[in-house]
Amino acid sequence: MLLDVTLLGTAALMPIPDRALTAAVLACAGRSILFDCGEGTQTAARKAGVSLMNADVIALTHYHGDHIFGLPGLLQTLGVQGRAEPLTIVGPSDIHAELSPIMQLAGWLPYPVTLTEMPPEGLSMNTLNSAWPPEAVLTCQPTEHRVPSQCYAFTLGRPPEFLPQKAKSLGVPVQYWKVLQHGEPVTFDGRAVQPNEVRGLPRKGLKFVFSGDTVACDGLKAAAQDADLLISEATYGENDQAQTALEHGHMTFAQAARLAAEASVKRLWLAHYSQMIETPADYLDNAKQYFPDAVCGEDGMKITLKFDN
Repeated sequence: MLLDVTLLGTAALMPIPDRALTAAVLACAGRSILFDCGEGTQTAARKAGVSLMNADVIALTHYHGDHIFGLPGLLQTLGVQGRAEPLTIVGPSDIHAELSPIMQLAGWLPYPVTLTEMPPEGLSMNTLNSAWPPEAVLTCQPTEHRVPSQCYAFTLGRPPEFLPQKAKSLGVPVQYWKVLQHGEPVTFDGRAVQPNEVRGLPRKGLKFVFSGDTVACDGLKAAAQDADLLISEATYGENDQAQTALEHGHMTFAQAARLAAEASVKRLWLAHYSQMIETPADYLDNAKQYFPDAVCGEDGMKITLKFDN
C-alpha cells in the first residue's frame, strides 16, 4: 500500500504568481483527502496534475480566509463535473456557524456535504468509502493560533505479516486468509482460529501530518511524533522573528525544524511562507541547524510514502 502526498501550495495569507496558498492532498487506494482549501486551491491542484473528484474529506485546520475561501468554487466545480458521492468537511469547533456563509455561496449541490467536528477517536476512512483500507484513520490535535485551530495526522496501520504456512498447518481454507490477515477471527468446521495464530509480529505503518497555522505547541508535537512526513507551517525565515511569529500565531523555520527533531519526524517539508520571503532556500540553514534534512516545500512537490520492508 502506498501514500501519495502532493503539496499544492506554500504561500501564507495571499497567493503570489508562483506560489499558491498552502494546501496538500493525500491519496491512497484511489481516494484522497484535501488539507485546507484557500483561494485558488483547485487551480493549484490542476497545475499539479491532481484530481479532487475522489476526495472523501476536506480537512480544514482553521477558518481564516486563506484556508477556506477556495471552498465555494471547488464545491461548485465538483458538482458541475458530476460528483454524486458524499463529501465530508471537518474542522475545529463551530464548523456549522463558521462555514454557513461558505455553503450559502456554494449554493445547491448535487451531492451531500456533511460538516462535522472530528470525533475524539478519529475518523475511520473506510466508513466514508469502502475503497480505503480498514487501517486508514484521520485524527487531529488542537494547535495554538489566533483562532481555534488543529493539525491532522493520517495513519495507515500495517497488519502483522500473514504466515501462510501456519494457516495451512491449521487447515484454514484459503477463502478465510484475508479475514485473518485483517485481524478478524474465523470459524470453520466447528473450530475457531484467532488472527494471532497465523500472523507474525506487529509492523510499522505510515504517518503523514499537516500542521496548519500554529506556534510550536504540544498538540502539533504529539501529532507529529514519528511521522514519515510532516508538512509544517514556517511563516518567518529569520531566527530573530521569533517574537513576531509568536504574536501572530506562527513559527519560524528554526522553530518548525526544532519541533520536527523533537518529534523524531522522518521528513520535514516547510511551507506557508510569508509574502516577504522571496526565496525560501535563503533561510533553510536556520532550519537545518535543528533538522539537517529539512526541505523547503515547493508548489507541486510530490512524494510516495511506502511501507518499510
